[in-house]
Amino acid sequence: MSALPLHRSLLFVPGHRADRFDKALAAGASAVIIDLEDAVAPSDKDAARAALAAWLRPGHAVIVRINSADTPWFELDLQLCGAPGVAGVMLPKAESPDTLAAVRAAGARGLLPLVESAAGMANLDAIARASGVWRLAFGSIDLQVDLGLKDATEDELLPFRLQLVLASRLAGIGAPVDGVSTAIDDADRLQQDVARARRLGFAGKLCIHPKQVAPVNAGMAPSAAERAWAQRVLAAAAAAGGAAVAVEGKMVDKPV
Repeated sequence: MSALPLHRSLLFVPGHRADRFDKALAAGASAVIIDLEDAVAPSDKDAARAALAAWLRPGHAVIVRINSADTPWFELDLQLCGAPGVAGVMLPKAESPDTLAAVRAAGARGLLPLVESAAGMANLDAIARASGVWRLAFGSIDLQVDLGLKDATEDELLPFRLQLVLASRLAGIGAPVDGVSTAIDDADRLQQDVARARRLGFAGKLCIHPKQVAPVNAGMAPSAAERAWAQRVLAAAAAAGGAAVAVEGKMVDKPV
């Protein structure tokens, strides 16, 4: 993976289900996230970590979501951060650049801070600028819980999404990754969620089921019509020598 990998779809797989690791890699996602946090019960944490350590190989690089710094499993999870096959580390409840520095010092090749709390939002600029951060990820569900946003709609979450986009741009890192869509079998809702994320400046989305991967990949990528329009715009701009020009009745200048 490059320093700023383009991950359109990032598929979670439970860390205690080693039988699903290879299947997740074959699902077509841009990246697979082995989840040692929310998907794993406390009683299974140590076994999941051991199973992942035994499975890891350089030939099938994955991202690992470790447990947050305020848990008893954090220090042991850090031992996996630099292991061969761990391309990057997702830190949940990312709230402090100091914690990110500790993960980086443990050998993490790249960081994906999961911003999902009031403290994380308050320290967003510092988190985005921390060494090794590839992109920010939005933990929309946990943020709603932390802020007491009962039955929040996307309108209430809009300001927080835009803050991630702005912070990412100012820090010069990749565009952020949107949170999960929990309705696994609602294809229309997923399509709407992906379209909204792309409109807002997100370039990827977290997935919780393999069936979400293909729609997310398609929705985050430029369509054939968008590519054709871009080619016509570039051709017209080149012919105009950089001056403003009309293309199919629309004004086109440098920002367009």
